[in-house]
Parts: sequence; structure tokens; C-alpha cells
Amino acid sequence: MLLVIDVGNSNITFGIYKNDKLVNHWRLTTDKSKTVDSYGIAFCNIFFFSNVERGSINGVIISSVVPPLENIIKEMSKKYFNIEPMIVSPGIKTGMAIHLDNPRELGADRIVNAVAAYEKFKSSVIIVDFGTATTFDYVSDNGIYEGGVISPGVRISLEALVKNTSKLPNVDIKKVKNIVASNTVDAIQSGIYYGYVGLVDGIIKRIKTEKKESSKVIATGGLANLIFSESTEIEIVDEFLTLEGLNILYNKNKK
Repeated sequence: MLLVIDVGNSNITFGIYKNDKLVNHWRLTTDKSKTVDSYGIAFCNIFFFSNVERGSINGVIISSVVPPLENIIKEMSKKYFNIEPMIVSPGIKTGMAIHLDNPRELGADRIVNAVAAYEKFKSSVIIVDFGTATTFDYVSDNGIYEGGVISPGVRISLEALVKNTSKLPNVDIKKVKNIVASNTVDAIQSGIYYGYVGLVDGIIKRIKTEKKESSKVIATGGLANLIFSESTEIEIVDEFLTLEGLNILYNKNKK
């Protein structure tokens, strides 16, 4: 079985593939202060309570956008699973040309998502990932990664608003019934929610116009379903897109 691990700024998402099928998945809070043993014990405890035998893991692949944790998770794989993991990094075979000024700048999660999305549709695709940042990635009809857009994530935008205004309270991110609100909490929720729906749909429309392609649009990440419920541009949500991309890349690169 294959253990796939995606290390993000807010969460570490990981899962197990058996015969190219995702059979288990979990999520941990990203903590840069944790050691190899801390993560090893966390993984082992989760596996124990999920009735997963450590010895059944015969492959590991890791993508990370948190440099301090990449080596820690790599060492955890070697110590607790006795496996030298595959790392998504420059030089890994993706089967996808990357047309950027400096391809090495591209985050591992973004190329993983791009590979998975193009594999799913085999056509031009826009991937929207709602993480700590909200990213938009564009793959052309002939499978070339051509770039994207990075905007502040929904949660950090809300945190910045609350932090920099004296009287505004922290609120849950949720869809409210009316855009024009009659109280402060609803007003903040309306601004955050409908503001991001507008941002997402607006950027997608501009990408389609600029590239002159009617691209498929797929969303992933923690708030994807919430934004999808009001978006006019997002066509499908796949919460496991990154894990699927890791499985694909492992199969492309395994010896």
C-alpha cells in the first residue's frame, strides 16, 4: 500500500492507496515545532486506531510547502516505516511541461494538483485550491502548466480584518442569507463569503478570457464546498485532488 502525505501550511493531509484506490485518509494540524518522533507517534497512533498495519506500507511519497517540515516527515518515514520516501521536488517526472520564468518556484502542491486535474479531464483546466492561500492554476488543452494566480486565503483575510480593526469580532466563515446585513456579525460574514465568491468567479472568468479557452474548473481545499455552493464558475469539487496527484506521480516515478 502507498502512503501519500501532503504537508500544507495549515494542515498535513495524508492517505493510503491500495491498487490506486484511496482507502483511508486523515488530517493533522501542521506544527513546525514537532519532532520526527512526535510525528511518528502521531502517524502510528492514527494507524493503530484505524486498524492499519505499519508493515503493509511499501511506498511513501511526500509533497511539502513547509521547508522545515519536509526533512522531518522524510526522516519520520525512514524511522517509523523503514521507507526512503519519494519527494515531490524539481526533477521529479510529472509528464507535464511547466512554462514559468522559474519552474523551481512552483509549489509542490500546485503541480501535484495540476497533474491530477489534467489526468481527470484530459483538457484545459483551472484548479482553485482553498488553502492558507487561495491559488488558481491553469493547464492548457495540450497539458502544459502555464501559470496561475495567488491571493490571500479566506481565513487569513478574516484574521487580518479582525486583527486590524478594534471593534470587529471574530466570526465563523459561513454563507449568510442576505448580502445586506442588519448586524455586525452577519455583515462580516457576508463580506468575507460573498467577497470571496466574487473574487473566485471574477478571476476564473478573466483566466478564460485571457487564454481563450472554455476550461473545466475544479476546486479543492477546506472551503471548496462552501464557495462552490454559490459560485457560478466552479464545476466540480474534489477534496482528495492532491492525494490523487501524489498517487499518480508515485506511479510515474517508481522504479
